[in-house]
Amino acid sequence: MSEAASTVAPEDLAGRLAFAIRAAYEAGEILRQGYGHARDIGLKGEIDLVTEYDLRSEKTLVAAVEKSYPGESILAEESGWSGAAEATGRWLIDPLDGTTNFAHGLPLFCVSIAWALGEDTWVGVVYDPVRHELFHAVHGGGAWLGPPGQDPRRLHVTAESDLGLSLLVTGFPYDIRTNPDNNLDHFAAFALQARGVRRLGSAALDLSYVAAGRFDGYWELRLNPWDWAAGVLLVREAGGVVTRVDGGEDLFRPPTSLVAANRELHTAMLKRLGVSPESG
Repeated sequence: MSEAASTVAPEDLAGRLAFAIRAAYEAGEILRQGYGHARDIGLKGEIDLVTEYDLRSEKTLVAAVEKSYPGESILAEESGWSGAAEATGRWLIDPLDGTTNFAHGLPLFCVSIAWALGEDTWVGVVYDPVRHELFHAVHGGGAWLGPPGQDPRRLHVTAESDLGLSLLVTGFPYDIRTNPDNNLDHFAAFALQARGVRRLGSAALDLSYVAAGRFDGYWELRLNPWDWAAGVLLVREAGGVVTRVDGGEDLFRPPTSLVAANRELHTAMLKRLGVSPESG
């Protein structure tokens, strides 16, 4: 934890969480209404899609931050950096995580919002507008499913320590066709050793589901901060461990490749990835 982050007041965190939840609900409603109606579908890369609803959702979220926290910076998936460049506090926004699912009518997507100070993520919200599931956490306050004040359920990672009995989840980078570091080798290795491996198409939901105990563990290569910032906080606040695939903890150093699970399974996953516990 950085010295600057240790000065964050509980009431400030509560206010930021409440703001992030309101913003996530507003953006989520845009996605819910647009689901099944996406027509303007473009390409950012060979297989990386963007729709008009990514852009509408992001515009709403960025405008909300600029109004409520004008002195802070914003990193959003579609528009990049904005706001006060020198600010230590920054908002990390994925307006539609799971765009390919959304564009194809597959109901697995979400809004992800996080607030970081220095190298520490302190507020995280992931909202699934199809299932109306709200995952949220503040640093030191636990991870929760359901709106605050409405009997939310506290989340805990599973206790499964046997890789052979675990259900894992992963994803693949958008340059899978051209970059040999495409995760297919790790996928094959885990598929042969774990009980099962799933690919949902949303890193934020993957991490939220690990926090909720729906998956035992998660790994993925070459992520951006908006993909993982909220979900990593959820897993950690649910009692899990998250590091880089190389065992390091400096997640904001790109490229970010992650492993998330309970402590015992996390160690087993690192070993399967070729990283010894001593180097992690």
